[in-house]
Amino acid sequence: MSSRSFVICDQEEGYAAAFAVFLMKKKELAFQVQVCNGLSQVQAILREHPIDVLLIGGNYPIDERKGLRASNVFVLAESAKTETNSDETTVYKYQSGEMLLAEIICKCSKESETGELYFHGAKTKNSRIIGIFSPVHRSGKTSYGLRLGQELAVSENVLYLNMEIYGGIGGFFPEEGHTLADALYYSRQENKNLGVILTTLVEHMGALDYLLPVRVSEDIRTVTLEEWINLVRQIEEQSIYDVLILDVDEGLKDVYGLLRICTEILVPVMKDASAEAKLLQMEDELHLLGFDDVKKKMVKKELIS
Repeated sequence: MSSRSFVICDQEEGYAAAFAVFLMKKKELAFQVQVCNGLSQVQAILREHPIDVLLIGGNYPIDERKGLRASNVFVLAESAKTETNSDETTVYKYQSGEMLLAEIICKCSKESETGELYFHGAKTKNSRIIGIFSPVHRSGKTSYGLRLGQELAVSENVLYLNMEIYGGIGGFFPEEGHTLADALYYSRQENKNLGVILTTLVEHMGALDYLLPVRVSEDIRTVTLEEWINLVRQIEEQSIYDVLILDVDEGLKDVYGLLRICTEILVPVMKDASAEAKLLQMEDELHLLGFDDVKKKMVKKELIS
């Protein structure tokens, strides 16, 4: 599928250029981004090909904007007094790029249920789902998962999900931003747009994409196995990600059932008698509960203490 046209036209050229750079870093979006510094340039583009999304400054006179026949027109408003035509949607100009993009995607996605107008095509193969799990506390599980994700993201599209009850916002992760709870909310809507919405939720650690851990432990303690599976399957089917890394907490409901959907399970271990005893107990429990298939997927990764 060829990229669709996203045109930004604003009298503040630095603003238009900065937002264009922001969009072009979103590898998930199927947009060809162009910047114009006047309405005549927009008209010239329209004579060549249709514009799917036009983001235009509210300082341009409303009558002059009438003739711009784009599929979706968003007016950058600096105040509530900005006038719009009936086919235009107002968005506040001076908000974060993530919030502005979220508004645009939500409006456009209502008209395109699958999100295919704005999102790169489906993958040609299933995602690799890597579980990171250990019954041993302070095993270096999170740092290992993030390091692995950054290494894999050099050559693949990778999404890291911290599924710990206390993931440590403010430690490895910034204090502000969308969390795994937001992704679960949209997943439960089942509107086939999660892949598109993820573009507005994820944070970046180099080439690695990730979602912040939940802020309230109850938001993750009550998630059912079915909801976890639905979330993972929707991401696998609707997003660009080749690899999902699930940093799994032992306190999750039906945790072994969740690990069962992983293609591989990496278990960080350290040379410690107590840690080894806990791992042996977990392996015995997996056998007793009928999860030998999960046990077979587990690969121990020795870490240096």
